[in-house]
Amino acid sequence: MKKSILLLLTCMILTFTAEAQKERFMVLEFINVESDQLFEYIEFKDLMEKVYRQARNDDQIAGWDFWSLHSGADHSDFQYIMITYYDDPVKMMSGLDETRMIDYTKIAYPHLNDAQVVKLFENSLSMREMPMRLYMKEIVCTDDNFQMKPGVLASFDLMKAREGNFTAYEKAEEEVFKPIHQKRIEQGLMGHWSLLRTALPLGSEAKSTHLTMNVYKDYMQFFNAQAYEDMEQSDAQRRAVNEGLNSRDQKWVYLATLENVVR
Repeated sequence: MKKSILLLLTCMILTFTAEAQKERFMVLEFINVESDQLFEYIEFKDLMEKVYRQARNDDQIAGWDFWSLHSGADHSDFQYIMITYYDDPVKMMSGLDETRMIDYTKIAYPHLNDAQVVKLFENSLSMREMPMRLYMKEIVCTDDNFQMKPGVLASFDLMKAREGNFTAYEKAEEEVFKPIHQKRIEQGLMGHWSLLRTALPLGSEAKSTHLTMNVYKDYMQFFNAQAYEDMEQSDAQRRAVNEGLNSRDQKWVYLATLENVVR
């Protein structure tokens, strides 16, 4: 009897651990760089890839992306989106402080002395602004084995659930829209889709409550997906789609290309 109880407890713990490991948390930083400093910043983000790779090797982050924006609410506000992935909400909120980033830079660039590393960071901070930062948790995603690599295209759709429709909106995304995206993936019209919920900022004045990330391997796949229309969709399915659309406001859509990636 005791062995049976112990075995059951062990299975429960393993199941809980496996579920916890599936959770993903992300910090999205929308970055503005002055036009006369874009070239310098391109060099900087290549350097940052090596630094974040050290952080990944040290298990401080689960991944890192650097996206170049092509369109959005006002393209002059942002030129890039930087995403840092975490497997733990505490790590997400703590982030990587400047001291740790400098330490990782020293590892990635052993030929630089301490003064050169500090100067590098001072220069990078002076050339960029981050007018918007979102802390998010992944709620649901498609079942796929899509590999993120430079050249991948994505649309970041910022949503705001209508007042009183928060739960209804998430249910619609999971039960109505996810199957649609899953079907597109199986038809070769999409690479990956996920729904994120905003952890911070919160409150009625927050500009968005959710974000959907729609990923395509290239422009050809992206445009084919836009032209696709599911003629087999039933009247009931169309009504469910319309109800889901009415449960939220689509605030902005940002189209971007992946330039650097760490996994």
